Amino acid sequence: MSDRFARSGRSWTALVVLAAVWAAIFAAWLMLDAAWWIVAGLIAVTLPAAWEFATARQAWLCVDADGLTWASGRTKGQVSFEKIDHVRLETRLDFSPRVRLVLTDGKRLPLPPDCTPPHAQLEPKLRAQGLRCERHPFALL
Repeated sequence: MSDRFARSGRSWTALVVLAAVWAAIFAAWLMLDAAWWIVAGLIAVTLPAAWEFATARQAWLCVDADGLTWASGRTKGQVSFEKIDHVRLETRLDFSPRVRLVLTDGKRLPLPPDCTPPHAQLEPKLRAQGLRCERHPFALL
């Protein structure tokens, strides 16, 4: 049994948000006569999102009989279930989810946020593999 969650950097949401931001920047440039260096700075801030959309970077997490395997950009990792003591499912104050693997040696290994599914989707799959999951709503650090 293998469960895989994948997310692509190329989505309609990313395209619409990027187009709306660029339209607002160019409207400010044309209608409000914004300085060219302000427009260039604002466009530069959006370039990482444009690059992610153009390259369609893949992020994924796989839960199978061997353990957890994930990839996000150049970051890849794999941990067997025997090395995992428990899993912390945290919700930060901005409502973004965070998943941390607490290993048997006490180290905490955070999973990249773009490769993790929602907690409600991930928790049953982890419990089915015999892992203990701890929920921590509104974690600060």
